[in-house]
Amino acid sequence: MSNQERSEERWCCSPVTAEPLSAEQAADLSAVFKALGDPVRLRLLSLIAAHAGGEACVCDLSGAFDLSGPTISHHLKVLREAGAITGERRGTWVYYRVLPETLQRLSAVLGPAPAVSTSA
Repeated sequence: MSNQERSEERWCCSPVTAEPLSAEQAADLSAVFKALGDPVRLRLLSLIAAHAGGEACVCDLSGAFDLSGPTISHHLKVLREAGAITGERRGTWVYYRVLPETLQRLSAVLGPAPAVSTSA
């Protein structure tokens, strides 16, 4: 079982305002937030998500930065290992997609607790 699969088993979608995160949940979330805490990686995620069809070739991403190919590849690897993106090799290029379930988990835990209905 991969780290991502183990993480998915432990995910709680309750916002932090509803109940505290367990130590394990906090560790899992912090890995993704840490990966997104770098401006280059955050911008890469944004470029991939905004690209036509929701996927981008590494060749589409490299031109947006004044960085070497290996540096871009390193940042993409960090995003992949954190579970923020996935990549698929097609010929000589790798195409990346954002994993929407990861973004949903991040936004769910940061969002406000659901309003409690007081009507009977």
